[in-house]
Amino acid sequence: MVKEQTLKMNSSILDGRKVANQIQEELASEVNKLKNEGKKVPHLAAILVGDDGASQTYVNNKIKACKKVGFEYTLLQFPESISEEKLLANVDRINNDEDIDGLIVQLPLPDHVSAIKVTEHISPSKDVDGFTNENYGRITSKNPGLMPATPYGIQELLKRYNVEIKGKHCVIVGNSRTVGAPMSTIMAYHEYATVTVCHIHTENLPFYTQQADILIVATGQPGLIKADMIKPGAVVVDVGITRIAADNQRGYILKGDVEFEEVKPIVSFITPVPGGVGPMTIASLLLNTLKATKARY
Repeated sequence: MVKEQTLKMNSSILDGRKVANQIQEELASEVNKLKNEGKKVPHLAAILVGDDGASQTYVNNKIKACKKVGFEYTLLQFPESISEEKLLANVDRINNDEDIDGLIVQLPLPDHVSAIKVTEHISPSKDVDGFTNENYGRITSKNPGLMPATPYGIQELLKRYNVEIKGKHCVIVGNSRTVGAPMSTIMAYHEYATVTVCHIHTENLPFYTQQADILIVATGQPGLIKADMIKPGAVVVDVGITRIAADNQRGYILKGDVEFEEVKPIVSFITPVPGGVGPMTIASLLLNTLKATKARY
């Protein structure tokens, strides 16, 4: 009981909003410096297809972040009925626009459009989401290209809270192409952690999660990780965010893959949902856009 109380007093939030704001302030200072030196100001373009409310919110948040740091931005919106051919033509147009440094295509796309085909059509030098095969493959390089945005954001969040990673056992639950798989490479190859990758089909999942010094969960399964699955004092990063129907003004609540309230008292650090990984993903997009700009000019 005494141990639990001590851990509870020492537990801390990995505040993604706070760190993202710090990064945006740093970027704003960098943009002012570029302007004063007469150099190229980063320019981010976003493509939004359809009128999905969540996608619109994500894109709006990215535009707000661009405004805050002084980036130029372009938003191209298309109806859900747009053909794959026409969408690819617009990706080509942005690829060939010398004034635009970064491009994001907001997912998901309509069923008749191949997200893989569209993603691979983006020039790797402008792929600030880090989704193309070229940027994905370059994670294993000591000179990587544009890093996948969410794993990059998690890496930066842990660093800014001085979380010790080297030599620690990092367990990742979720093996997706956008988060789990690249995150495992970053943690093992760049941060020198010992990495175990699990997923929702892993047998006896608690056996692995209970061994984690650092637990990163990205499955989209609300409340998957309970307190009895956590090693006391561990660092927990919850990437999942799911809308759950609720009797409130919005009609829903946002819930992560980790049971936050029951897990928080026994860990050393934990990300909230929302306000943890999400803001860091946007901050990483901005960092990648600046990197892309500097690489081209």
